[in-house]
Amino acid sequence: MTFNHRQEGGGKTDTLGKRYGSKLLANLVGLPVNLATQAIIPRGLGPGAYGDFNFLTNFFTQVFNFLEMGTSLGFYTKLSQRPRETGLVTFYFYFSGLVVALIFAIVLLSQVFAASSWIWPSQHLIYIYLAAGWGVLIWFAQVFEKMLDAYGLTVPGEKARMVQKVLGLILLIALFSLHLLHLPGLFLYYFVITAFMIVVSLRILERQGFSLRLAEKLSWGRIKDYSKEFYHFSHPLFVYGLVAMLANIFDRWLLQVSHGSVQQGFYSLSLQIGTICFLFTGAMTPLLTREFAIAFGKEDWPQMAYLFQRYVPLLYSVAAFFSCFVALQADKVIYIMGGGKFQGALMAVTIMAFYPIYQTYGQLSSSVFYATGKTGLYRNIGIAFLILGLPLTYLLIAPREMMGLGAGATGLAVKMVLVQVLGINVQLYFISRLLGVNFWRLLGHQCLCLGCLLAVAWSITYMFDSLSALQGKIIYSFLLAGFTYSVVVLVLAHWRPALFGLQEHDFAALKERLWNKSARPGAG
Repeated sequence: MTFNHRQEGGGKTDTLGKRYGSKLLANLVGLPVNLATQAIIPRGLGPGAYGDFNFLTNFFTQVFNFLEMGTSLGFYTKLSQRPRETGLVTFYFYFSGLVVALIFAIVLLSQVFAASSWIWPSQHLIYIYLAAGWGVLIWFAQVFEKMLDAYGLTVPGEKARMVQKVLGLILLIALFSLHLLHLPGLFLYYFVITAFMIVVSLRILERQGFSLRLAEKLSWGRIKDYSKEFYHFSHPLFVYGLVAMLANIFDRWLLQVSHGSVQQGFYSLSLQIGTICFLFTGAMTPLLTREFAIAFGKEDWPQMAYLFQRYVPLLYSVAAFFSCFVALQADKVIYIMGGGKFQGALMAVTIMAFYPIYQTYGQLSSSVFYATGKTGLYRNIGIAFLILGLPLTYLLIAPREMMGLGAGATGLAVKMVLVQVLGINVQLYFISRLLGVNFWRLLGHQCLCLGCLLAVAWSITYMFDSLSALQGKIIYSFLLAGFTYSVVVLVLAHWRPALFGLQEHDFAALKERLWNKSARPGAG
């Protein structure tokens, strides 16, 4: 595999701010599209089929995550540090092919030995194979996304992603209108839009001078060398990956066996709503990972500490901004996203709304562990809390006749958030020691920021719910409350920027940038 480089990093190297800006803009543009998409799918499928889809796709997501054992992030980190090393890309595609073969071998063997009905209760075999294919396409789409970020091609990549989201929404509306939005139709939808993004990513790489044509084969010696390098990076995560896969599959499997597809659908909707809250902060994770990797490669510890203290509290605040509002407006969010059939998901959605806050911390913390090679410590912390979560899962989900609380989707939501909060703060403690930053200051920021946002969200929700003119007008009430909440938080952030991870000069810099833009000849 040969690359004809125009310049290292794919031509003009994006700054961190520019690349994050492109991801943030893509997410802002894509937010209404994502909201529309996630509102159509549950309505079209209903809780049962929606639960089946998420149960199957979650299984293969967990299996892929185990088989790759952190190698995708290792690949991204190494490619960011050594962008001219074409053999690295060739080797990772060899490895990806092996992972795909193993996935389908698992499904085939389960069919041969009649184990599929036990592993995937009440699921048709064709849907199991379709879910496996979905996992393969998602895997390769993520690999190409990491390549674009590593080569500094974030901006064209995000432009393509915006196009993908719009075209995907058009296709989804067509399927819904033609009454074709059932499980096979939904899998077809994901196959088409994911394949589209893979093809466009390849085209961007080609146009920027990176040819992915397989023009060379790696010798066995080089394959062994790369294998040893990735093994050294990832082997501490083998046990962690195995425990994580089994624990996560067990969570959803026990929910499916004990409470069926409808409760699975309720939990899936709560998780999906949480994912939307994670969109804005999730965009920053690969970019910060790249900056951490570059700084660590230069042994620039002060820069790593600066990046962590500068961006992590800010992104925590962004996640908390969305999560607190969603938690207090859960009934309206469920009506908008899923309709009346999903009202049973109220408590699960309220609780899971807080999951993205610490998911943000978790993603950014893990990027430090990976960039600095502290995967052993990351593994040990992760395993400890995964094991802690297993008895909690059983206690909260199992039926009462089996000595459980029978809480269904709500119980799984409680377990996920509780374990996440505890585990992430333990990670944060060790990262603070590693980088020489103040852990207690970061912990205090979490509490103050979350408390203030909850107080604002509760006050505004109570105010608008009490207005008789808005009774029964769910969407209007939600939009007005959201606008008011945003204004109040913006004023509060301007008054006390440190509360949201901002600095005094951030607003001044924003005003200056907007002023300079409006003052340009022809502006406006």
